[in-house]
Amino acid sequence: MTGTEIRETLDRAGVLPSKQLGQNFLIDPNMSRWIVSQLDISPDDAVVEVGPGCGSLTAHLVGNVRRLILIEFDKRLAAHLAERFADNPTVEVHHADGAKFDRRTLFKHRPVKFLGNLPYSSGGAILKNLLSRPHPFERAVIMLQKEVIDRLGAQPGTKDYGILSLRTQVDWLVQPLRTVPPEAFHPRPQIDSTVALLTPRGNDLPAFDHRLFDELIRRGFSQRRKQLKKQLPAGIDWPAIADQLELPITARGEELDLAKWIELTRICDTHPLKDLPQKDGEIFDIVDENDNVTGQATRKQVHAERLIHRAVHVFVFNKRGDLLLQQRSMLKDVHPGDWDSSVSGHLDSGEDYATAAIRELDEEMGITVEETPEEIARIAPCQNTGWEHVRLFQTHHSGSIRYPAAEVETATWFPIAELTAWIENRPQDFATGFIECWNTWITRQPS
Repeated sequence: MTGTEIRETLDRAGVLPSKQLGQNFLIDPNMSRWIVSQLDISPDDAVVEVGPGCGSLTAHLVGNVRRLILIEFDKRLAAHLAERFADNPTVEVHHADGAKFDRRTLFKHRPVKFLGNLPYSSGGAILKNLLSRPHPFERAVIMLQKEVIDRLGAQPGTKDYGILSLRTQVDWLVQPLRTVPPEAFHPRPQIDSTVALLTPRGNDLPAFDHRLFDELIRRGFSQRRKQLKKQLPAGIDWPAIADQLELPITARGEELDLAKWIELTRICDTHPLKDLPQKDGEIFDIVDENDNVTGQATRKQVHAERLIHRAVHVFVFNKRGDLLLQQRSMLKDVHPGDWDSSVSGHLDSGEDYATAAIRELDEEMGITVEETPEEIARIAPCQNTGWEHVRLFQTHHSGSIRYPAAEVETATWFPIAELTAWIENRPQDFATGFIECWNTWITRQPS
């Protein structure tokens, strides 16, 4: 869209650009086309565009992707876009704040890419809400004021390096692509903007507790010029840790790169299972088709030889009725990276199902229950369960959770309606044992 077309659209919508809302509309059609090209879209993609405004970028997406989800804060522009694309079933328009939009509603649309000419006033909050883990995105192209993009990709020892840098780089590789001058916008801002490409990091980092990591970097940069030894939680032996990290005892937060911050997090993590995705030497009972014990074998042998054994799954619901799901660690020997039941695990030799359910709740999610979870189903061994006799339990919990980094990548609560749609659209995102449990559970719910 040209500058004239943008101004005409704003007039029709009754919109006077607001500095408070950070509204600067891109009026360079060549720049718009180039920005969208960096998203590397395919017909199978869904794209979430935040801050579409008059539709400068949107115009290059419509008809070229499977689904286009527009999130616009200005109700007049949202209404304009809804009217413009009313006859196009591949476009959905949300009048919503990108800083508060429920990203759980986007998982069902995977594969998903993110695009945003983000408002200067709230771009950081939008990124934190939509691009923090867990998120469904596999690629993101964003435009923000140059100083913010500089902070996203900043390196240790620079003035721009800080919490925003680390929070972003722990999940994304940041590549600034191009500076966009003020004359490309209406109204003209007083500063340059930058377009950046964000791609997921992959599996190049060791397992670590992300919430502890976030706590430590917040402490480390709360008073930037103070030494770390004065910022960290009580009880931490900083001289010993500094020696282990090969850092001077006087080090400040800005001197540690991402790898050092992660190493510090791992040292400070006291969870007993932080380094154990599974124990190959665990002894399980081997059972027959009727669940009678016939012998014992190690975990490794049970899985390698597909021997019938025992396991539990527990569905944990909060007070809103949302189901807690975990994403399995990439270190797991079975279904790495897949989404799974709230907790699940094998029975130790001689252990009963209810005891195993209580133990797994504590070990995997830090949930202590006062009553034994309710058994709601028994599922026969099959290929999808991994040749396990499965007992499915359910319980309720609305407190905090804490999971071992080596076993669980992340965890979050999902509304049942969203989870149902996600499973229908993307069953490959889930562990097959969970799908068996889900199918059993859902058929028993009131219609």
